[in-house]
Amino acid sequence: MPDFVQLWVYLSATPLFGLTATLVVYVLAQAAYARLQQAPWANPVLWTVVTLASVLLATGVSYPTYFAGAQFIHFLLGPAVVALAWPLWERRAELLKRWRVLLLAALAGGVAASGSALVLGWAFGLPTDVVLSLAPKSVTAPVAMGIADKIGGIPALAAVFAVITGLVGALSGKYLFDALKIPSNAPGWVARGFALGTAAHGIGAARALQVNADAGAYAGLALGLQVVLASLLIPLAFRLLGG
Repeated sequence: MPDFVQLWVYLSATPLFGLTATLVVYVLAQAAYARLQQAPWANPVLWTVVTLASVLLATGVSYPTYFAGAQFIHFLLGPAVVALAWPLWERRAELLKRWRVLLLAALAGGVAASGSALVLGWAFGLPTDVVLSLAPKSVTAPVAMGIADKIGGIPALAAVFAVITGLVGALSGKYLFDALKIPSNAPGWVARGFALGTAAHGIGAARALQVNADAGAYAGLALGLQVVLASLLIPLAFRLLGG
């Protein structure tokens, strides 16, 4: 027991702690996810976040200490997102035929995601900076932070909203699509994936990719389109409206 305590004290004070804890917890969560036949509620990202947050709170390890090691995994986020382009390249002929419809769907989805968040925020009387932080909630967190900063929101809060949105989408998407009777077939997977990527960015795209290759490819496309459209149009809209 004393040896374990000494080992814990050493690990918790070094970058090795964040890296090791993240890898171990995620591998265990992924194994449980596979064992449960990829049930949406068993999403490994959700349970990894919950577990790591609980460990940090229970042990008193500060977030900067944890992130000193976890940043090595954070660095891989960029290559992982770029890798989503490969499934799109394999379907480039389909994309050329559908690009107008896909662009229109991405624009409509982005307006609905951002507009509904703003309307609900104002309806519930939230502070202006909080409402503005909600605007880019369906864009991947790093981009959402930049957009929030430009329009007067709080970047850190925008990142939280983006992560929560992604998790909610990944957890509830299957049930919502089933309720809407969107079929689980070739055209249905395209619709499911594109909708999930539009509303739930990278976390939704990861979920779609685990379920079906077509769904994952179109979720990655939707993620990329939302990044471009939101980065250009949300700041422009607030500038034109005098926000």
